[in-house]
Amino acid sequence: CESVCCGAEGFFFRRCRRLLAEGAVGGGAEAGAAVLVPLCSVRGRPALLYTLRCSRLRGPYGGDVSFPGGKREAADGGAEGTALREAREELGLKLREESVWGRLRGWVTPYAASPSPLPPMCVPPTLFLPLQVAEVFTLPLEHLLQEKNQGYTHFRTAGRYGYTLPVFLNGPHRIWGLTAIITELTLELLAPDLYCRKTHVPGRGITAPQKRA
Repeated sequence: CESVCCGAEGFFFRRCRRLLAEGAVGGGAEAGAAVLVPLCSVRGRPALLYTLRCSRLRGPYGGDVSFPGGKREAADGGAEGTALREAREELGLKLREESVWGRLRGWVTPYAASPSPLPPMCVPPTLFLPLQVAEVFTLPLEHLLQEKNQGYTHFRTAGRYGYTLPVFLNGPHRIWGLTAIITELTLELLAPDLYCRKTHVPGRGITAPQKRA
């Protein structure tokens, strides 16, 4: 799966695009699905936009928080096209290819994009949402970067410690799983000096977490 993010101009914008181009936070092969990570401005503060999947959806992800996205289709012309199409279908966000900053690394392939300098994206309450989306909400970067809103979960494999993944708390809904991983990758891109990675996978040289939720 892949994802896309929206941001600002100037030094901040150029730094993020350079890091993505150099593969410092991006790269990797395209996957069979893609997501968009929308960065917007809410009351003048940068924020990430999330969706809450409808609980009636089949499969294990009904009722979970996610970024707009889905499986690739032949007409998309690539994972980037998939991320843009899914954002348009789920949220009505009509972004162009030139808005895309680049692709983040991860188990899914996240993308970063900017339709304009921190666009004042607004999703009105009356917006018609498809059957797979129950709710749309935003979380300011300031909220996501506060340690009290960060946590992690240890997973065990065959009765032993396996790996650790991030969790983001104290918002309208708990953010965990793949969406939390992509959120972490986005925070590392946007605020590398302010976010401490929680993901820990033995054998990959990833710093162990410092705090538990």
